[in-house]
Amino acid sequence: MIFERFIHYLKNITMLVILPRVFISAFILLQIAAMITYPGGTILDKTTVGYYFTLNFFSDLGTYTAYNGANNFFSLSLFVISLTLAGFTFTFYYLALPQFFKDQKTNYYIAILGTIFALGGSISMIGTAFTPGDLYPSPHDLFANWIFRFFLVTSFCYTIVIFRTSVLPNKYALGYAVFTLMIAMYIGVLELAPSPFLSHSALVFNVVTQKLIVLVFCLAIMYQTFGFSSRKDLL
Repeated sequence: MIFERFIHYLKNITMLVILPRVFISAFILLQIAAMITYPGGTILDKTTVGYYFTLNFFSDLGTYTAYNGANNFFSLSLFVISLTLAGFTFTFYYLALPQFFKDQKTNYYIAILGTIFALGGSISMIGTAFTPGDLYPSPHDLFANWIFRFFLVTSFCYTIVIFRTSVLPNKYALGYAVFTLMIAMYIGVLELAPSPFLSHSALVFNVVTQKLIVLVFCLAIMYQTFGFSSRKDLL
């Protein structure tokens, strides 16, 4: 009963429109700040100074010690805060969504399945933040990679649900469909692309594709908030 009341409380414009926009904007700004404070070094060249947008992964910001050997306290702290905020934001956002699809059991169950995987993705975000890649490489890589695998299922589920209902216009289902395709392509990159350790060009390819999928991720959620802001009668 307490849990149901909590979930019902999440079904409002603050949780589904305002906070996602605020925290996604904060995530982007904190990542930029972390890039500015990153001391330097890449996986192929420990001598570089500062953050290189096409040569440094996001995870480089979250290392305990920068690749050039300098203390990385400020960048690490900002990285942890940004991913933790994102993880909690997506947790609350996706906990609220199934309530809109209760009228039809099949849609409701598909939405719940999507939310379960979203919770896995959100936990993976927080796990990525708290396992610096230089100290805990295996769990860090596991968490970082499973963010996208979990949200692939989530985006696919909500593509189906929104197409099957009139809660939101179909253009928002199309947005989820594009998101699903982009995540699937990025997982293909993770599985099939050459290792970033092999060459400069391989590193650039892997880094740039990671930046693109994170941008698509943020834009996809922001786009969905406009659907709910246009249907205030639902909130």
